[in-house]
Amino acid sequence: MSEVSIPQARPRARRNGWWGMVLFIATELTLFCLVFSAYFYIRFQHAQWPPPGFPRPEIVTPLVLALVLAAMSLPLALASRAAAAGRVRAAWWLLAIPLVVQLGYFAMQVRLFDDDLQKFSPSDEAYGSVYYLMLGVHHFHVLVGILLVGFLLARLLKGLNRYRMTGVQSAVLYWHFVNVMALAVAAVELSAA
Repeated sequence: MSEVSIPQARPRARRNGWWGMVLFIATELTLFCLVFSAYFYIRFQHAQWPPPGFPRPEIVTPLVLALVLAAMSLPLALASRAAAAGRVRAAWWLLAIPLVVQLGYFAMQVRLFDDDLQKFSPSDEAYGSVYYLMLGVHHFHVLVGILLVGFLLARLLKGLNRYRMTGVQSAVLYWHFVNVMALAVAAVELSAA
């Protein structure tokens, strides 16, 4: 990995890839809003939530996991700055460190998801389906972000150019969105506790 200097053509202009990510995030935000709306619509149709026979969601572990994941926005933001400054090694490490945390987060969430599946299934009343839908959509986004960062790390081994710098900035923007959604999913889960 060699350090390079990437001059900015226009100081405030955003590249098309960045705008593409903004539009993608807007559509994904719509998806999450629909899932949250469905959750609360179903919730307000029941006098007791979760319905009788369903365990109360765990509070501490999902909240701690969401906070740890959200804390990764700082090194990711620093990775974006390092890439913009042409510091490829710094950008690589500032992406690699959160990737390890993101992998740990994903592994823990999959374990919690599996534990929940042992207690009730998605076909057990509307609560089960909307609960697993919300978690599944979020977990899928985490997995996509992990794959995106892994791909970028491999590409950064060949150096940094404008295309890869835009990729880093777009991936960081995506992860900021995923981190905010992790907090939102945890808040929705906790609303039932």
